[in-house]
Amino acid sequence: MERTIRVTGRGKLSVPPDTIRLPVTAEGRYPDYAEAMRHSAEDTESVRAAVVAAGLDPKDLKTAHFGINTEYESVQDKDGNWIQRFAGYRYEHRMTIRFPLDSDRLSRVMERMSRCPAAASFYIEYTVKDPEKVRNRLLKQAVSDSRKKAETLTRAAGVTLGDVVSIDYSWGELEIRSRPMNAVMMDKAAMPEEAGGFGMSMEPEDISVEDTVTVVWSIR
Repeated sequence: MERTIRVTGRGKLSVPPDTIRLPVTAEGRYPDYAEAMRHSAEDTESVRAAVVAAGLDPKDLKTAHFGINTEYESVQDKDGNWIQRFAGYRYEHRMTIRFPLDSDRLSRVMERMSRCPAAASFYIEYTVKDPEKVRNRLLKQAVSDSRKKAETLTRAAGVTLGDVVSIDYSWGELEIRSRPMNAVMMDKAAMPEEAGGFGMSMEPEDISVEDTVTVVWSIR
């Protein structure tokens, strides 16, 4: 039976963000399905208009999810029993827009979004344009870390490290993002014209990411 050693290596990086991602969620509940559809369409157009007014391409506004579902609420009947009563139709439209890291552009987008009359909210995420490049750097670092650990262990055990037998890696989605603030409601009334908008400048921190790889080596 071949003798082996199984070692997990870890890669860690601090990545400077180069992209801003704005997830936007428009939602509402109405007693009539057609009314819910109409309000959803109006909210979408309002968000698209805000994107254009901020100087972005409306084609970059992408739909991540759209749905209209029935909702029920618990109420008591005349006998005091709890029953489920139809409450209406809730629509949810999740959208995202990305653009290169630019504080001035972000301020313009936030101002326009805050003045948008849509029943929606948004928040800021910092991310990277090419996450695959970051993943590859992490994998190289993790495999290198696994080898160093394996070499240390085999020297301590008085055996020799051989060839790689297998590599175990979970190809899940690697999240490279940071969220510096909570969701902001789009509320035109809450952002009067004389308020001056979002004249802020935010310098994002580097994003810490890590990943692991398990390597099985032969020993002799």
